[in-house]
Amino acid sequence: MKFTLSWLKDHLDTTASAEEIAEALTDLGLEVEEISNPAARLSAFTLAKVLHAEQHLDADRLRVCRVMTDEGEKQIVCGAPNARAGITVVLCKPGDYVPGIDVTLGVGKIRGVESHGMMASERELELSDEHDGIIELPSGEVGERFTDWLAANRPGAVDPMIHIKITPNRPDALGVRGIARDLAARGLGTLKPLPVEPVKGTFPSPVGVRIDPALKDKGCPLFAGRTIRGVKNGPSPAWLQARLKAIGLRPISALVDITNFFTFALNRPLHVFDVARVKGDLRIHPAKGGEELLALDGKTYALREGMMVISDDQGPESLAGIMGGEHSGCTDDTTDVFLESAYWDPITIAATGRALKINSDARYRFERGVDPEFTLPGLELATRMVLDLCGGEPSEVVMDGAVPDTARAYRLDPARVISLVGMDIPEATQRATLEALGFTLAGDMATPPSWRPDVLGEADLIEEVARIASLTKLEGKPMRRARPGVPKPILTPMQMRERAARRMLAALGYNECVTYSFIDSASAALFGGGTEATRLENPISSEMTHMRPDLLPGLLQAAARNQARGFQDLALFEVGPAFAGGEPGEQEVQAAGLLVGASAPRDPYGSRRPVDVFDAKADAEAVLSALGAPAKVQISRKVAGWWHPGRSGVIGLGPNALCTFGEVHPKILRAMDVKGPAVAFTIHVARVPFPKVRTATRPALAISDLQAVERDFAFVVDASVEALTLVNAAQGADKALIDEVRVFDQFTGDKAEAQMGAGKKSLAITVRLQPRDKTLTDEEIEAVGTKIVEKVAKATGGSLRG
Repeated sequence: MKFTLSWLKDHLDTTASAEEIAEALTDLGLEVEEISNPAARLSAFTLAKVLHAEQHLDADRLRVCRVMTDEGEKQIVCGAPNARAGITVVLCKPGDYVPGIDVTLGVGKIRGVESHGMMASERELELSDEHDGIIELPSGEVGERFTDWLAANRPGAVDPMIHIKITPNRPDALGVRGIARDLAARGLGTLKPLPVEPVKGTFPSPVGVRIDPALKDKGCPLFAGRTIRGVKNGPSPAWLQARLKAIGLRPISALVDITNFFTFALNRPLHVFDVARVKGDLRIHPAKGGEELLALDGKTYALREGMMVISDDQGPESLAGIMGGEHSGCTDDTTDVFLESAYWDPITIAATGRALKINSDARYRFERGVDPEFTLPGLELATRMVLDLCGGEPSEVVMDGAVPDTARAYRLDPARVISLVGMDIPEATQRATLEALGFTLAGDMATPPSWRPDVLGEADLIEEVARIASLTKLEGKPMRRARPGVPKPILTPMQMRERAARRMLAALGYNECVTYSFIDSASAALFGGGTEATRLENPISSEMTHMRPDLLPGLLQAAARNQARGFQDLALFEVGPAFAGGEPGEQEVQAAGLLVGASAPRDPYGSRRPVDVFDAKADAEAVLSALGAPAKVQISRKVAGWWHPGRSGVIGLGPNALCTFGEVHPKILRAMDVKGPAVAFTIHVARVPFPKVRTATRPALAISDLQAVERDFAFVVDASVEALTLVNAAQGADKALIDEVRVFDQFTGDKAEAQMGAGKKSLAITVRLQPRDKTLTDEEIEAVGTKIVEKVAKATGGSLRG
């Protein structure tokens, strides 16, 4: 919706500037898209007076002028035929930008004569297409700003144009008066009255109107018009043409320009028929289908069955509420017209416009809903303008149908307005706001005006009050706490645990995957699922028939897709639910990671190697640590069938399995089309025990200021003995003193068996002793060492290596 400031002031008595109005409109919900101010590009130019003009010595068409400016007398070379002494002109100084020629002026020489600026024509200042000579002003003082002179003498030339975006629920703002009403309610001026004086008809209209009974209830409730004979059609007045040009419309003729004026000024689309081309009465009826109409846009439209059309005795003359026909359109030879004003059903208009792909200003307004009660007043005002501009004699009004009843009322609860808006708006202010917008109040009931079809409940009343009061005045206040003291956490312990798992896995360099919880039956069966208990009754595809029993199938499928596209080294993870059955409680949250390919990119230092089981174990332990799992755990080999039996393990606390890690079984990799090596881990997030004592802070760091002692031991054990068994045995020799036990050497193979016997190997460990209350003596250290040897011998059957 576009309008000019002077057009707005026809309806709003205000002294506000275009910028103030634009700011208020955006705050009211009528977002300003653009402000085009012609004065901005003319602000640098001033008035000057030519003191003397003489012929250029080296050019017949040039004159050398001495010009009095606000900076003193200047010499300017001018080629205009009307350049002469005594005239007041518009001066463009060096450094000024001239929009009409897209040039920034400078001091120059023309045929050897220096020129300090130029005297502009109207075309050079984009005021008109006139370029026969420079501008001659009938008044004005030297140094006066040209924009000030235009504002006083030709205000239309510096009239700002404002373009606003209208939401579909505000059809009233598609007219300048509706915009003025909103600004008046905000307090930016006073809405001027719009008196409607009925025009008395002097003869019966030779053209009658009739609405098909099928359309009276829904389609066209009201159709009215009158004949005006003896009109003189021609160019519209300059003020009307200026208004239309300012908003991008092309003036056509006085009669057509009047209808366009009412469309934008009062949101009342109208249409005029040339009575000489109308045969008989006008009838509004549904099309039978197959009729054709040559519209005013020059296109021929084939009408579909049910579309509303206005016809005379010969056939269709207009697409109802959308576009008139070329046959009955007005020309310069038109002398008798039928001026039509009607109310059309928005849904019907929208359906027809979409079907025929016609976009017109009339359709745009009717499909959003114009004011039904303004149908007849709009006809009277338009009749008056036609008589004023084109002359003629009006007939009596003919009409069929009636104004549809739009009356409805909703309760205004001032306390609820304050509660929902969050602003202390007095009840008197609320009522005054609604009355300024055209609402009628009776007690606590508010009746919306006929031009506001969007108000459909109490919430809309609150919105109107808040909109005019301005939500920019709303002060932010903290919400009241439900209970005093420190608020309880928003996230549950399990949600915080899932977040910790995600962060740790991302920090370890894994990329997160989000896969479907559904997989195909074959993949589910590979991981212990695919049973009837997890089958979906209505799967979205044949590849998503079962709930996933584990997260690894989705990660392996993602790895296969990436490998097929050339990505061989992968680190993927996912945190989500896995399903053992279809009943409540038969699902758990898992955190799974998958490593495929090499551990590092190729480099000259030989750091690239295939991923192995210890990569997966280290990452799994890091995630378990982030989840709060104890540092001392047990590792067993009781793994599921999709893990490699000799290169995998289960981290647990007794029978409670916290995590499984290791290589993925080769048969699984072949079935999932993944090229190895591939190692993975699956963490059962909920099985990690929560701390028995929960505090808001971390416990104090337990650290000793006494020197730690390390002792190395080498044991000869059977080749089948696991290093972990030996480590756990040594750790249990003295749980208070022994801080850490780690393996640092393993001696196996033929040489080992030659020295220690067949089926034997050597494992060397470092034991770190950390005293807490006193420095250890040699005797105490020896005693701990003896216990370590005894414990290891008992657990593994090994002996201290000599």
